[in-house]
Amino acid sequence: MLFAVTLTYRTPPAQIDEHLGPHRAWLADRTRAGHVLVAGPLDPPTGGLILAHGEDRAALDALMASDPFVVHGLVDVTVLAVSPALRHADFPARWAATAQAVAAA
Repeated sequence: MLFAVTLTYRTPPAQIDEHLGPHRAWLADRTRAGHVLVAGPLDPPTGGLILAHGEDRAALDALMASDPFVVHGLVDVTVLAVSPALRHADFPARWAATAQAVAAA
């Protein structure tokens, strides 16, 4: 299952910056493991977005609970489950198995 996760900053930028290194390392580890597909800051800089893959919502919640931003109470987390109906043909089917592949023009 795919999830769109938004992180909304609850604290001043200085506190976010203190934990940015560990947060990025956490993201890189979860990306290598195939749980985080895309992640990055929002513009304007009010937080970030993570496109994640997991077995179910409970697995995603457990994953997010280990994010240093969450551990230190720096962000509010909003999760939307996504049931993909379409995917670009280059998007890996393993992350959207039931979605119809659409080739590039």
